Amino acid sequence: MSQDHHNHSHHHNHNHSHSHDGNATKNISVAFFLNLFFVFIEVAGGLFTNSIAILSDALHDFGDCLSLAVAYAFQKKATRKRNLQYTYGYRRYSLLGSVFLSGVLFVRSVFVIYEAAKRVVTVQEVNAGGMLWIAVAGIIINGAAALRLKKGSSLNERAVFLHIMEDVLGWVAVLIASIVMMFIHLPVLDPLLSIGISLWVLTNVYRNLRASFKIMLQATPEDVDMEHLEEELREVDEVVSVHDLHLWTMDGESHIMTLHVVSNTSNPEKLKQNIIEQVKTFNIDHVTIELENPEVDCQHKCEA
Repeated sequence: MSQDHHNHSHHHNHNHSHSHDGNATKNISVAFFLNLFFVFIEVAGGLFTNSIAILSDALHDFGDCLSLAVAYAFQKKATRKRNLQYTYGYRRYSLLGSVFLSGVLFVRSVFVIYEAAKRVVTVQEVNAGGMLWIAVAGIIINGAAALRLKKGSSLNERAVFLHIMEDVLGWVAVLIASIVMMFIHLPVLDPLLSIGISLWVLTNVYRNLRASFKIMLQATPEDVDMEHLEEELREVDEVVSVHDLHLWTMDGESHIMTLHVVSNTSNPEKLKQNIIEQVKTFNIDHVTIELENPEVDCQHKCEA
């Protein structure tokens, strides 16, 4: 999935910066219920067409439901307010959801590639007709869930989106394979498509995990250009220089900054307010500013 949604610079202040949290929770619960609904369809279809493949896929999708429930629980916890134990709040719990889902997807993709590779070597017959209709249902239902999550910007939603997309693409593959099989006998097509999808999933899992671990290791947020930020800070009236600047992010969406500002302003509150205003465009919700006088010899904390 592309990184383009990182570049939206929404100018928000403290009061409404957390509105997307509720959205993420809602999106994940919608995905969960659509997935559960589809499991019932698959069980019915599997019993009706007497297809072991469909029933085993129902089991796989039920596993998805459990994963989505875990992601939902983490996302819900992430919206809790800060307290004495978690003074920054619980926002990183959504990252745990993302890491958990990515891990599940990683294990499953590797397993699918292994199974599919065996089937490339030893061909298995599939019941093309019955699969076709369930594939169409799978694409519509999972597709609806995927569209709902595509708009989400949290890493947890991106991981859930991957889960759903894996299903959508899986059903697209089944559809293609079952249509082709009606005309040409080509059983190898199915496992080859599976391998392709799994490789796509794995590259995205890698991206998701990389982004999550960067945040946990306090890297600067992906959507902030540090050099540009420092330039903007120096341009604020009465700022002589800036040093000891630290910027990190809670969950990839809500950022925190601390810095030392050298200035001999007569109105420190106004200066702080100007700096806070200046960094709003960078999604920085929480700023701590230490003011220093240029005359005072900066000994131990000068990292300019």
